[in-house]
Amino acid sequence: MTGKKLQIGIIGAGRIGKVHAETLAFRLPEAEPVAIADVNRDAAKEVAKRNGIARVAADSADICSDASIDAVLICSPTDTHAELVMQAARAGKHIFCEKPIDHSLGKIDRALQEVKKAGVKFQVGFNRRFDVNFARVRAAVIQGEIGIPQLMHIVSRDPAPPPISYIKISGGIFLDMTIHDFDMARFLIGDEVESIYAAGGVRVDPEIGKAGDLDTALVVLQFKNGVIATIDNSRKAVYGYDQRVEILGSKGAIATENCYPNQAIVSTATNIQRDLPLNFFVDRYTNSFISELRAFVDAVTHDRPVAVGGIDGRIAVVMGLAARKSFEERRPVLLQEVAQSAPQLA
Repeated sequence: MTGKKLQIGIIGAGRIGKVHAETLAFRLPEAEPVAIADVNRDAAKEVAKRNGIARVAADSADICSDASIDAVLICSPTDTHAELVMQAARAGKHIFCEKPIDHSLGKIDRALQEVKKAGVKFQVGFNRRFDVNFARVRAAVIQGEIGIPQLMHIVSRDPAPPPISYIKISGGIFLDMTIHDFDMARFLIGDEVESIYAAGGVRVDPEIGKAGDLDTALVVLQFKNGVIATIDNSRKAVYGYDQRVEILGSKGAIATENCYPNQAIVSTATNIQRDLPLNFFVDRYTNSFISELRAFVDAVTHDRPVAVGGIDGRIAVVMGLAARKSFEERRPVLLQEVAQSAPQLA
């Protein structure tokens, strides 16, 4: 497929759809967004106009039936992902799908089987793997700079909770928020998690509890290789978007700090201060969004393996389901208790 721009159709013109449309339009010359569809046609028109996308498609079927389109980006609500993956796969389109693929392992497995049958590329949108800070942590583990990893701590706190309307359909904190951290944990350590213990509560907004969710959680992961990890989540950190990692190894440690709008530090006779961290995921992870789409385009164009595949997407959901089960039953849960039978995806 080398020699021409990858022609991409976008399904979903919401928050993440806007991010990806802008990336394709202005930051990836090797690809071109040529069509966009959304149930809210006005939203699709607005995104198309802002990013020079030639066509607002009638719906996802319109995009998938367009022979000129090589690949699709699925940026719609989670409950539509699995069906759209199957629709795109059957149409022979390469697929980039935002996380999670679905909340149901059965639906995920059916979608992945269709992907396998079609022989198309399929990448899941775990963009944090492409952040240069976290990539450096992974490199330190791979290269043995800190020796054998022993402990890991992931801090992941949002600046403010999402709307209650979103929380009611999101699948809960472990599937809409911690799921990123579950993927990061596997990525950074390079091994599989054996068991999960989760504690949580409602410490931010009682309405979140009334909606059946948590807003504060601490998760302990036991890896098969013996590493112990913790994930610290909150839906509200008043000082900004808090994203940090530390790994302690037999020969040392490596840690990442938050990202700031500038590096200036003000020192006076009474205090030392700096500006607050970047306040939103779009600002914090701008470059990682670019890098993950570049990796997808490269995999399709040069027929290379995708960086984050369907099994990665499935395992993160298994971990989310195990965490919820652990919280509800107040005990550690082995992943194999909820994993069911994974599809054979050679």
